[in-house]
Amino acid sequence: MIAVDTSVLVDYIGDGPAAEAAEDALRAALSAGPVVVCEVVLSEVVAGLGHSDIVTETLDAIGVGFSPLEQRSAVRAGEMQRRYKERLRRAGESGPARRSVPDFLVGAHALLQCQALITLDAGFFRDYFKGLKVIVPQA
Repeated sequence: MIAVDTSVLVDYIGDGPAAEAAEDALRAALSAGPVVVCEVVLSEVVAGLGHSDIVTETLDAIGVGFSPLEQRSAVRAGEMQRRYKERLRRAGESGPARRSVPDFLVGAHALLQCQALITLDAGFFRDYFKGLKVIVPQA
């Protein structure tokens, strides 16, 4: 099972700059097995694009399923968010963190409940979720 990140679906459904690469990555993943989103990604895509009917119809039409977060993924996300904030403090960075809990929920879901994550934000996920296979759509 492969998870999909928000950025990939926003480009694909919203015909963004990486739409073609996102479509190619989704097709390749779907040909290999199930592809899913968690509740965080689904809600972020709907918030970003609006038109919840279009979002859910598109996901259904291409075969992307839904996989809710398990408790262990939520716990891991909290642990990783705490490490992230500690890392920022040690580095002397002040102000609001650039990463919020939803980013860590997506990563923990992909790491613990799936085998890979399709994302445009490979650096963050590789840094905080060691062992997670990251798939980056290529143009």
